[in-house]
Amino acid sequence: MNEGMPDEFWQGVEQFNAGEYYACHDTLEALWIEAAEPEKTFYQGILQIAVALYHLSNHNLRGAMILLGEGSNRLRRYPSEYGGIDVDEVLSQSAALLTALQQTEPEKIAALKLGEDEALPLPRIIQVNHEKE
Repeated sequence: MNEGMPDEFWQGVEQFNAGEYYACHDTLEALWIEAAEPEKTFYQGILQIAVALYHLSNHNLRGAMILLGEGSNRLRRYPSEYGGIDVDEVLSQSAALLTALQQTEPEKIAALKLGEDEALPLPRIIQVNHEKE
């Protein structure tokens, strides 16, 4: 199930996974502004990773790397399954992307087609299914 997360959160997850990072930012920011902890920091972590991917799509590598790190640092505070998503998988994929960005020459990154090139795998948010519920 959706673990009690609002519909807007799942809309943001769909936008994130569809590569609609700016729309995801707008959706989650509206939730983040109104949220209380612990959800507030959780939304912010995902939001920052979405903005990092948006920056990457515009070849702003420095902004992408900074926000990947900040978003990941926020999500590390949460259990491996939180809010109905696999937090560990988002963190693992974000770390892999950050490492790839740090180890690849900026000119080569600019030439890659985001999400289509194995050299630059983009994070996805995976929903956790609990059959017992």
